[in-house]
Amino acid sequence: MEWGYKRHLETYAGCLNYASETGWDCVITPSSDHIFKSKKDEKPFDGVIARATKSMATTARRNKVPMVNVWLNSPATQVPSVHADFEESGRIAAEHLMSRGFRRFGYLGYVREIESKRQIKGFKHTLQPKDFECSIHQFARTSLHGNANAWDEFRSGLLKWVASWRPPIGIFVVNDLYCRYLMDACRSAGLNVPHDYAIIGTSNEPSICNSPYPTLTSIDMGFEEIGYRAADLLNSLVRGNQPPAISELVKPKKLVPRQSTDSFAAEDPLISNALRFIAENSHHPLSVKDVALATGINRRSLERRFKRYSPEGIAKQIGRMRIERAKRLIIETKGSLKSIAIECGFRNSDHLSKAFLRIEKLTPSKFRKLNGQAR
Repeated sequence: MEWGYKRHLETYAGCLNYASETGWDCVITPSSDHIFKSKKDEKPFDGVIARATKSMATTARRNKVPMVNVWLNSPATQVPSVHADFEESGRIAAEHLMSRGFRRFGYLGYVREIESKRQIKGFKHTLQPKDFECSIHQFARTSLHGNANAWDEFRSGLLKWVASWRPPIGIFVVNDLYCRYLMDACRSAGLNVPHDYAIIGTSNEPSICNSPYPTLTSIDMGFEEIGYRAADLLNSLVRGNQPPAISELVKPKKLVPRQSTDSFAAEDPLISNALRFIAENSHHPLSVKDVALATGINRRSLERRFKRYSPEGIAKQIGRMRIERAKRLIIETKGSLKSIAIECGFRNSDHLSKAFLRIEKLTPSKFRKLNGQAR
């Protein structure tokens, strides 16, 4: 808990939610040494939810105390467990980047950790049917802890990897913090997000994703649900039921779109410039003629070249980018639909609602209710 990571705090919050519904007494115990020892005037725990170590699991079995593990990389392999579905997060990231026109991809993650192995599997499996290239760069999680030489080596590795890219490229990263490290390396290499590369993180840590500019698109893994499910499984074990044969996997809650994927990629430099102009000006009244003037080509020629990139055409691309901006504002802010409509270049909230329903198949109000506001 003292690390302050969202995945730990939300897992505990899920446990507390279940405890409040069932009347449990739920206690945080940072030290595993005292979990199984009775103290004066205290009853021993009836069950434990933990980042389970081998010694904890052994002691739990010896004392016949049910335990549920929520640590994906736990060395205690025989403990009933509830985990995030990282393979599914890889699929979600690939789908999101492909929908923005990217045809080259990269993944940054850990060398030996299970979450990276599963994310790579889901990410590459989604890209492979289309035969898209995917560059993978991995590092040891523990190599960066308080070691200046290790940091220099890590950053040098990032810079070398970035130099091997052929922009535009879509990148998926195992952890939001490492997105910021990678973005810093990209700035040093003269690459701009989201036009040269788009980037998606994992965990949706609010303090990392929302600041500094640009804000970071990330996948909320749903750790509060993991805590709740872990408590429900523990309740079943306390009642004497047999543990499940395999770990329970909880699908990610949602992908939260932000500025780091606010672009659409294209190989044609002229189309790339047109897309950049649309992305940067979609909150203003914008016509196909305006895009043609900005790219220095007549409208008919631009439309003909644009058709090779997207059969939808320029006008629909403007509308789609406005909707993407609206989705981000609906999630990130408490603004009214009227103010969001004006900020995204729509005449009014009714105009926004009709366009949103046509593209997203639901209303802005329903979208906000389903996704909430990013915290």
